[in-house]
Amino acid sequence: MTSRGHQVDLTGRTILMLVWTGVATDTRVLREATTLVSAGARVHIIGRAVPADFVPPDGVTVDSAGQAPSAATRRRELTAPERLARWALLPIHVRRRYTAWQREATTLAFDWSSQHEVAPDVVHAHDFTALSVGHALAESWGVPLVYDTHEYWVGRPVEGRPAPLIRRSEASSEDALVRDAAAVITVGDGVAGALRADHPTWPEVTVVRNTFPLRADLPAIDQADPPRRLVYGGRLAAYRELEVIAAASERSALPITALGPADEEWLRTFDARAIEVLPAEPLTALDARLREAGAALVTHSDTWLNHRLAMPNKLFHAVSLGLPVVATDVGDLGALVRRHGLGTLYAPGDADGLVRAIDELLAHHSTFVAAAAAARASLSWSADSDALLGVYAGVL
Repeated sequence: MTSRGHQVDLTGRTILMLVWTGVATDTRVLREATTLVSAGARVHIIGRAVPADFVPPDGVTVDSAGQAPSAATRRRELTAPERLARWALLPIHVRRRYTAWQREATTLAFDWSSQHEVAPDVVHAHDFTALSVGHALAESWGVPLVYDTHEYWVGRPVEGRPAPLIRRSEASSEDALVRDAAAVITVGDGVAGALRADHPTWPEVTVVRNTFPLRADLPAIDQADPPRRLVYGGRLAAYRELEVIAAASERSALPITALGPADEEWLRTFDARAIEVLPAEPLTALDARLREAGAALVTHSDTWLNHRLAMPNKLFHAVSLGLPVVATDVGDLGALVRRHGLGTLYAPGDADGLVRAIDELLAHHSTFVAAAAAARASLSWSADSDALLGVYAGVL
């Protein structure tokens, strides 16, 4: 494989990845891991509450630390006083949960190293929640640390009550710990620019987008065959415009399906109206569902800076399948859709605008399908896998 014009051979190298997700539906983590395996590396991932039936890709092994969010196993709706207490205590609770996960992940990492009589050549920490344990492990083994931040952490949405002291503490920790990293990776130019401005003492920030591999087995979308449905495939939680989608769903010219991993507490109070709400499913099943539907919804709010900078993988997923999109006209997301003509846009929070955008998608469907087909190569994983391997060529 090549990266930046150089051969990248990771044969005999071992990489430890740390991530505070269930791994099974984390397409970015799995895509990066399989890319490193294809270059010859062995990859071990320590995730959070990994499903017992998850089968990792060839060359990848997985350990599970921590527990699933408590709301995922709760069988009743919280009372009003309980919801108030949850709102007040959530920032502290979340911090306790991820620090507990960090302790367990540290133990698992050393156990894995001892059992296999190997120390990793690189520790790869995904997001701030894995950063401190990644830093400690890399320092303990004397190996490079790669920090892979999937979002602009200090600009992310606040869940529960505002907690400025916690946020300030996390920002300070992130700044200090990443100074020791060998490399920094993030998901898009907007986040990369913000990180460079905030942290001039950090290593160079490399953009590895949330793109998808092109599938040669997929026939081209028929431009004369209009979409049958709109599918939102992503996290079901606040600040994803799902309330706006629900408000538009009863007037939409297309039926709407939303599926993905859910914030169960949020989902219990969500009025879906005419939206079909489904649980998360494997990527191959989601691929088939999207192709059958013929169009994708790519939405998030304009409330938080992270959303204005981020580039959701839902957009790249749709493009990889040749599908047009209806997207929120927010920051880098709206700019990329507009630049490539990938579909229609509506202003965040505007349910009437979303209805009009769906009508426009149907009216100009063939034009958007042609534009998506033309953009597939430049918005695919081939370029981003090269960027990832280039980082590892420099680190090793």
